[in-house]
Amino acid sequence: MKVLITTSNFGQNDNRPLKLLAEHGFKCISNPYHRKLTEDELIFLINEYKPDYLISGIEEITSKVLLAMKPYVKMISRCGAGLDGIDLECAKTLGILIANTPDAPTVPVAELTLGMILDLLRQISYTDRAVRKGTFEKPMGSLLKGKTVGLIGCGRIGTHIAKLLKPFECNIIGYDPALKNHALIELKTFDYVIKEADILSLHVPYTIKNRHIINKDILLRMKESAYLINVSRRGLVNDQDLIEALKNKVIAGAGIECYEKDSTVAVLSNFDNVTLTSHLGPYAKEARIIQETNCVKNILKTL
Repeated sequence: MKVLITTSNFGQNDNRPLKLLAEHGFKCISNPYHRKLTEDELIFLINEYKPDYLISGIEEITSKVLLAMKPYVKMISRCGAGLDGIDLECAKTLGILIANTPDAPTVPVAELTLGMILDLLRQISYTDRAVRKGTFEKPMGSLLKGKTVGLIGCGRIGTHIAKLLKPFECNIIGYDPALKNHALIELKTFDYVIKEADILSLHVPYTIKNRHIINKDILLRMKESAYLINVSRRGLVNDQDLIEALKNKVIAGAGIECYEKDSTVAVLSNFDNVTLTSHLGPYAKEARIIQETNCVKNILKTL
C-alpha cells in the first residue's frame, strides 16, 4: 500500500508517524516540491504513484483532482482541521473517505491568538521594528485587564482561548449559533459582540454563509479602539474593506494570518498597527506531532 504525503514537512520534527505507517506495510511518498502543490502538480503525482491513501496539507483538492484520485485513493486524511479546500460533495459522490484532525490545533491556535492580543495591545512587533532601525520609541500601550474580548465561534479553540484569558481578568463574550450556553463565555448576539468587543477574534470555519462575515458594514459598527484578529480562515474577512478601515482609522488595528490574496500582505505590511503571520497557527512542535499521529491513525482505522 502507498501513501502520498503532500504536506511538505510531515515527519520532520518526529519520525514516529512515518514509522507507524511503515510498521503497517505502507510505502510513503513525500512531496518532492517541498511547498504547497498546484492542482496540476497534485494530479501528476497521483497519476505517477497511484497511491491508496493521501495525507493532505493546505493544497486545494478540487473535483478535477478527486476525479484523478478515483481509481486509486480510498481516503484523504487531512493534516489539520479545515476541510474548506476539499470538494466534499464530489468526494462523497466518488466514495472517497475524508478525515481530519480537529483536536490537535486547538492549543497552538489559541496560544497564538493570545499572543496576537498581547502583541497588539502593547505594540510589541511595532516597537521591535523600530528598535532594529535604531529608534527607541516608547509607545503607550493598553492592558488586557478589564478589556472585553469578543469571540465569534465558541467551539474547541474559542473555549481554550477563554481558559487562557481567565487570569487576565478581562470580560469574555461570544457568539455561536450552535450553543445555548457556555461555562466560560457569556453568549450574546452577533451584533452585541461586534459593538462591545475591544478585541474581536474569529474562530469559525469558512463556509459560503461565513464568507466576508467581517465587511465594511461590520467594521464601521466596531469600536474605533477595537482590534480585529483572524487566525481562523481566509475569506472570513473582506481584505479590501479591512484595508480601507485601517486607512481611515475605523478600528485601532488588526492581527491577521489568513489572507484572501497574496497581494493583500504587501498592502497590510504598510500599517504599523497590524501584526502579520504566515498561517502558522498549528505550527507548534508538540501539537504538530500529535496532529500527524492522529492523521496516520485515521488511515489505520480503515484497515
